[in-house]
Amino acid sequence: MATTNDLKNGLVLNIDGQLWAVVEFQHVKPGKGPAFVRTKLKNVESGKVVDKTFNAGTKVETASVDKRDMQYLYNDGSSYVFMDIQTYDQIEIAPAQMGTAVDYILENTNAVVATNEGRVLYVELPLSVELTVQHTDPGLQGDRSSGGTKPATLETGKEIQVPLFLETGEKIKVDTRDGSYLGRVKS
Repeated sequence: MATTNDLKNGLVLNIDGQLWAVVEFQHVKPGKGPAFVRTKLKNVESGKVVDKTFNAGTKVETASVDKRDMQYLYNDGSSYVFMDIQTYDQIEIAPAQMGTAVDYILENTNAVVATNEGRVLYVELPLSVELTVQHTDPGLQGDRSSGGTKPATLETGKEIQVPLFLETGEKIKVDTRDGSYLGRVKS
């Protein structure tokens, strides 16, 4: 148990049997009335974001979240298999729990796997990954007024927008949060 004075970003709370991560918090001391804490909470499993206000000093139940560095090994058709880098234990993760990570993960990629009481909550990839452009049409010069983009299919099967000068087979850096093109990777 903790109080609302102990809240910080990233802390996971157990509210009514559901796990909520603190995204933002603000201690407010109005001129009149008691102090309170305004928070923005994100449901760890569904991703739903809600605003919740607590009275200052209220006790809240925290959840223990175990974050481990793991390496993605392979997809066996029904689940994704990860190996703990420290203990070499392997776990299987259902595609539903992978979230958008499936669009950017390749074999032997390191990721952080968060669990609570043995249950996988989410998979967190690095902020950017390097992927190869599997297919993109040639860019045509002259059909844009400023820097144009075109669709490109990555080696994971994800389609993103890239600049017209990129060609099939080039290695690029992609932001895993929103799928945006960050730049070429120099060999």
